[in-house]
Amino acid sequence: MKTIAIIGALDEEVALIAKSLDSVTHTSKGSLDIVSGELAANNGERVTVAATVGGMGLVNAAATTQLLIDEFAPDAVIFSGIAGNLNRNLHINDVVLGGTLRYLDTDMRLVGQWKPGTADKPIEEFHSDDHLLQIADQALSAAGITHIIGIIASGNYFVDTPAKVSQVVHDTGADVVEMEGAAVAQVAARNDVPALVIRALSDNADTDYEVFKEFDISEYADTAARLAVDIVKRL
Repeated sequence: MKTIAIIGALDEEVALIAKSLDSVTHTSKGSLDIVSGELAANNGERVTVAATVGGMGLVNAAATTQLLIDEFAPDAVIFSGIAGNLNRNLHINDVVLGGTLRYLDTDMRLVGQWKPGTADKPIEEFHSDDHLLQIADQALSAAGITHIIGIIASGNYFVDTPAKVSQVVHDTGADVVEMEGAAVAQVAARNDVPALVIRALSDNADTDYEVFKEFDISEYADTAARLAVDIVKRL
C-alpha cells in the first residue's frame, strides 16, 4: 500500500484533506496533530495518507517534512496551500504547480553544497517530481482549472507591497510567492522522496498581513486540497 504525506501551513489548507480520509487516527508528535487515514485510489487500491498542519515559514515546513518522512516513510510528499500571485496572466483561484522552487533569502552557493548538491557543484534550485507534476497537470485539466507549471519563491517574510513584489520577481522570476515550498522540496530531496508543491492563488501579494489574516481563504485552500486528494487517487 502506498503512503503519501500531505502538508499544509494553515488549518484551512488541511481541513478538506482530513475530511476525505477513511479510518482516521490522530498522532501527536513534534507539536503536530497528524491525521492518518486511507483513500480509495481510482484503480481500486487503498492509499494511506498522513496529513498535518505544519505552520508557516521555512523552518516549520522543513521540520514537518522530515518528521513525516521519519515517521511514515512516505512514497511522496505533497504540500498543498495558497500563495500570492506574481504572474499577471493568472487570477485568483488559479493554480501554480512548483516545477521550480527558489529561496528568496538564501545564498545557495553555501546552502546548496549539501545533497542533492555538492561543494563542487552547489544546487541552485529545487524541483517537484516530474511524474507527480504530470499527474497534477492531468487532474487540473480534467477539473477545468487554469494552471501552469511555474516558479515558486519561498521566504520567511510576507510579501505585500509593490516594492517587495518587484524585488521577488527580479531576484527569482517567480510566478507566486509563499513561505514553505522550497524547504519542503529541499528536505524531500535530501531523503530521496518525490515531492510536489501545489499553490492556489489567494491574492495578488498586495494586501498587508494584518488585513489578509482576516480573509476567508477556505475557498482557495480547498482548491489546492481537492487537487491533492485527486492526485493521490490517481497514483
